[in-house]
Amino acid sequence: MSTFEKVCVIDGKGHLMGRLASTVAKMLLQGQRVVVVRCEEINISGPLFRNKIKMQSFLQKRCLVNPKKGPLHHRAPSRVFYRSVRGMMPHRTKRGMQALQRFKVLEGIPPKYNVMKRMVVPQALRVLRLKPGSKYTTLSQLCSEIGWNYKEVIETLEAKRKVHNEAYVEKAKAKQVFRAKCIEASSDKIQKAEEALAGLGY
Repeated sequence: MSTFEKVCVIDGKGHLMGRLASTVAKMLLQGQRVVVVRCEEINISGPLFRNKIKMQSFLQKRCLVNPKKGPLHHRAPSRVFYRSVRGMMPHRTKRGMQALQRFKVLEGIPPKYNVMKRMVVPQALRVLRLKPGSKYTTLSQLCSEIGWNYKEVIETLEAKRKVHNEAYVEKAKAKQVFRAKCIEASSDKIQKAEEALAGLGY
């Protein structure tokens, strides 16, 4: 993750939200463009019941004078993660605003980013940071409990994408095997031609 790339695409599946958010915030402030896909698969430590209570308490916070002024509470997993990253940088300054313009969050993996190399953040992976057996919650579970209505839609689109990817991989493997056979056959022909020329004295 230390190398500077044109666009860094991070697969959010299996990452802890706070640790991933802090890493992404630092990358953005350093000038890196970051895209986080599969935000619905990001994890939060703790059981669903506890996280739901904490989220419901947060949703009750509002401006008593004019509630339209905020804070605005988004229900989509991508926007929940976006707000977490925004809270870890000086987003009211010019530097922070420019950093957030380099940031994009998405549910699922759109076709544009499906063909790009996706990276992980080792220091934020749940399997490496949480103790075995610890309870955790995915953002899709939590957000669907507080009003996000697109969980089934994203799951359907992801299932289609995985089927398409499996077909593409199988086709690529078949091409590779066919290419290897062609190279082997051509090398055999060349060897036979060389032996025939050697027999003729050339």
